Amino acid sequence: MDKCLIREADACELEICADVIRRGFGTVAKDFGLTVENVPTNGAFIKTDRLIADREKGNLMFVLTQEDTIIGFMQLEKANSDTYYLEKITVLPEYRHFGYGCELLRFAQDQVKARGGKKIGIAIIEENEQLKAWYMRNGCQPTGTKKFEHLPFTVGFLELYI
Repeated sequence: MDKCLIREADACELEICADVIRRGFGTVAKDFGLTVENVPTNGAFIKTDRLIADREKGNLMFVLTQEDTIIGFMQLEKANSDTYYLEKITVLPEYRHFGYGCELLRFAQDQVKARGGKKIGIAIIEENEQLKAWYMRNGCQPTGTKKFEHLPFTVGFLELYI
């Protein structure tokens, strides 16, 4: 794994971040037949305006960089004093399988702990067995599933205790 840096995203980088999210989530969208028509809120179709709105809400945004190139992204949303939601975590496809996702997850834990949080909530496509297994290998525990009528997949929920 080449040296990488995780840092807070600058406001001027949100357009690049949206592109990284679209590219990262695009592989899953393709694998699961997701389209802007059937899941318009999926990261594969995110627009910069959404990140701007999330930032204005106070969500924390971080980029993973390698040699000043943004290759990954993640967002933390405070749910309450104990819980943060991990959202939009992704690594560009060409940089996967080198441990960068694990770095982002550990960084998320450190950020939540530093803010007094006790757990991280995560929502995934339950049918994405590879992703679910990855989260479980990294200490996450499944807590349930829910089928939403407007989504073409089941949402799986996991928690990671700090």
